[in-house]
Amino acid sequence: MRILLLEDEQILKESIEEFLISKGYKVDGYKNSDDAFNAIFTIEYDLLLLDVNVPGQWNGFSLRKELADEGKNIPTIFVTSMSSADAMLRGYATGCCDYLKKPFDLIELLLRVQQALKSNCFKTNDTFIELSNGYQYNVDTYELRCASGPIPLSKIESQILDIFIIHRNQIVSLEMLYDLVWNNNVDYANVRVQVNNLRRKLPKKLITNIYGVGYRLDC
Repeated sequence: MRILLLEDEQILKESIEEFLISKGYKVDGYKNSDDAFNAIFTIEYDLLLLDVNVPGQWNGFSLRKELADEGKNIPTIFVTSMSSADAMLRGYATGCCDYLKKPFDLIELLLRVQQALKSNCFKTNDTFIELSNGYQYNVDTYELRCASGPIPLSKIESQILDIFIIHRNQIVSLEMLYDLVWNNNVDYANVRVQVNNLRRKLPKKLITNIYGVGYRLDC
């Protein structure tokens, strides 16, 4: 398996390269997006590891989108210090497989790499994220749609879905939803009601209720 790494911090770049090479991967490291772009059209890569704020014509997000526009839909993991919910949604909207926030443990990076190489990633159409069974969600306009047309979401339902997408395949607790969406005197029963309202608008079993713990978006 051959991996392209775009990382402008020299020490981190070398650490990632050495670690992944020691695990049997071929790794080509670049410090600016122009060199990375040229390499991608010269060499066949199985996975891209992209920092976001890098020198060159593109940042990590715009590079991923440019590649997709050119027909290069290569599994991609963003590795970045940009940790806001908005940044993560922008990343996932480009069609990335995963989003790893700095600082991180190299073992965690390895696990993410292994998972990305095994699984199918999100596929996107513009800013729509494919969820399941033809359902799509636009992270810019907060529009949910299926084959039969748009599905109205309330503001709170959109906020909840944003959180599930950011933490896809991970358990999201009631406490987390409460803190991120309400952060006031709304009780947990109200949180459950809003989550259940959202679940009824999505494909069956897309959001799993983990009894006594929280919920998980499985896609």
